[in-house]
Amino acid sequence: MTVVMCLTAALFVLAILWKIYQLTQAPHDRALRAVTACLVCTAGSFSTGFPPEKRALDAALGTGTASLLSNVLLLAAVYSLLTFFLHSAADRHRATRRARLEAVPLALTAIVITVATVTAPPGVRGRPYAQADLHTPQIAVFFVAAQLYLVYALATTARWTARYARMSQKPSATGLWITAGSLAGMAAANALRVVMDLTGWFGNGSAPAGLSHSVALLFALAVPAFVVGLSYPGLAMRLAGFRIWRQHRRTYQRLRPLWDLLHDAFPQDALGRTPGGKWREAFRMRGVHRSYYRRVIECRDGLVRVSPYLAQLGVQDGATPQAVAEHLRAALCAQAAGTPATTEALAVALPGEDSIDADARQLVAVAEALVKTA
Repeated sequence: MTVVMCLTAALFVLAILWKIYQLTQAPHDRALRAVTACLVCTAGSFSTGFPPEKRALDAALGTGTASLLSNVLLLAAVYSLLTFFLHSAADRHRATRRARLEAVPLALTAIVITVATVTAPPGVRGRPYAQADLHTPQIAVFFVAAQLYLVYALATTARWTARYARMSQKPSATGLWITAGSLAGMAAANALRVVMDLTGWFGNGSAPAGLSHSVALLFALAVPAFVVGLSYPGLAMRLAGFRIWRQHRRTYQRLRPLWDLLHDAFPQDALGRTPGGKWREAFRMRGVHRSYYRRVIECRDGLVRVSPYLAQLGVQDGATPQAVAEHLRAALCAQAAGTPATTEALAVALPGEDSIDADARQLVAVAEALVKTA
């Protein structure tokens, strides 16, 4: 467990450092401030679970201090999450005013659980939730107050997240709806915990086992869903970007037969450095899009240059890729021999729509037809 906690702490440190760096680039971004505060508070709450820190806090400031600080920081983290979605879904003035109002229940809850901790008997302070003596009023008030705030803050955040989701487009909307559902699930889990606390406080026995199982199930579903919801838009965009990257790389490679011919004939039309070998092209990760656009443009320029010679061989304006491929080598030979062109440039292998990807598909058809006619 210590190894897992250390790894988690390291991840928190890296995430916080990254957010601090982003804040230095955008110091007035209130949503980014809220995310950074949420991470800092969550990391602080987590760190109080380390036995050395917990013992040091309890020894220096009294038994139960570590538990109190952990819960106050957790409440602050949820408040920061709430303000993040406020700043994301509302205009700046309204979000700022609402964030100040939302600080009031946070402050009141922090005061209540602090008073409950201070006035509780030392022997029952600071116990984990599963071992808490809920028959002691101060302990019951501590957990009920903290969880009531969590229910309120999480439910409010879920509502604002759903509102932001309705304003967004996919894939952001999908991730936000998942996040909203997970927050609602966590709010429901904490609401059931309030019922369990009240049962333990006023009842003679423990809470029904069904309640405990329901809470565990809700948290088991909601927490991973929350992570998935936050990660989904970025992952979806990365996946879409990878698909485009793969498509451009494949098209770049498929154009090589056509590009080789045209580049040998018109080397002056090259827009950049001559590509390396096939293995290098296959595994190069950077600059794929730039290489793709350059190759498409160079192939199209080459066809425009050789089109008068294609016309002399009987190729008509608007000819198909197959017709171009059948006469391209002969046209390039005529051009290389210095035969004068008696016609103007033709529009050949034209795409049906005005886009570079559609143009690339026509050029690929020429390249594939060239391979077949070799």
